[in-house]
Amino acid sequence: MADPLNNNKNSRHSLLPSFLYSSSSSMVASGYASSAPSSRVVIATPREKVEMYSAEFYAACGVAGMLATGLTHLAVTPIDVVKCNMQIDPIKYKSVTSGFGVLLKEQGIRGLFKGWAPTLIGYSAQGAGKFGLYEFFKKYYTDIAGPEYATKYKTLIYLAGSASAEVIADVALCPMEAVKVRVQTQPGFARGLADGLPKIIKSEGALGLYKGLVPLWGRQVPYTMMKFASFENTIELMYKHAIPTPKEQCSKPLQLGVSFASGYIAGVFCAVVSHPADNLVSFLNNAKGATVGDAVKKLGLLGLFTRGLPLRIFMIGTLTGGQWVLYDAFKVLVGLPTTGGPAPAATELAKA
Repeated sequence: MADPLNNNKNSRHSLLPSFLYSSSSSMVASGYASSAPSSRVVIATPREKVEMYSAEFYAACGVAGMLATGLTHLAVTPIDVVKCNMQIDPIKYKSVTSGFGVLLKEQGIRGLFKGWAPTLIGYSAQGAGKFGLYEFFKKYYTDIAGPEYATKYKTLIYLAGSASAEVIADVALCPMEAVKVRVQTQPGFARGLADGLPKIIKSEGALGLYKGLVPLWGRQVPYTMMKFASFENTIELMYKHAIPTPKEQCSKPLQLGVSFASGYIAGVFCAVVSHPADNLVSFLNNAKGATVGDAVKKLGLLGLFTRGLPLRIFMIGTLTGGQWVLYDAFKVLVGLPTTGGPAPAATELAKA
């Protein structure tokens, strides 16, 4: 007959790779429950309201990603408007300062928030898919690899999980990105999403909304791979070398502060890696019938890598730091642990 006390104890445990997550609660014994199966890593998480890797867990991560990504992109819309115009018309928008000045003079304060609706909708949908599916694929690839190889090749798991998630998430983002770029960079094209979306469909068909999908993948997939892998490794190093207190003993505000700092550092790398494709996306969505060759010819190879880069580094650093702190704040709110932490040795995982 099953022991009801033991069953109750097990119900308060979650199955998760501890090098990917750390619980806010104290670990049992050496850090893992002794009753864990040899192929699983089990740690005590008695205060969790959502069971790890359940449907509710992935839904919570999706909602957290939706809020984190949609709200942060909405907040930096003015910077994005200036950046896109600098990429499309560098003669008119010569610098960040002059870019803001020209937009304010010609279009007023409302001009800095053009395209806010497709930005909010597009990146909210993308964020839900990106973060929620990342958690799914990370767990999936971890289970395939097993404890020893999952520890040894954890960065590859971060890269594979984030790439898989982003490819799917960008399908939701692409139509809104097409509308956003045109509204922001073509004066008189449309006032916003309501008239911009049907205008593109009428002139180019529904497929016209997806003509920038491949360049979007070229921008977003490397960006997201760098974003998640850099964050996971940076936050591991932060808790290992910069924070003197073990993560499970740190307060939640401190953990969220570490999430923001690690996210900002990751964002700098993201901006550099994805910037050439960002220039291509802006150019192709702005110029009807244009090709990648046309973009390279007009922007130049150096311009492709550097035009608008300083502004984008600032924007993406702030954006990524903000996304991670909001994402983890929502997870804490529903009783989940914050993302990341120090990695145990492979032998510890094998014994669990």
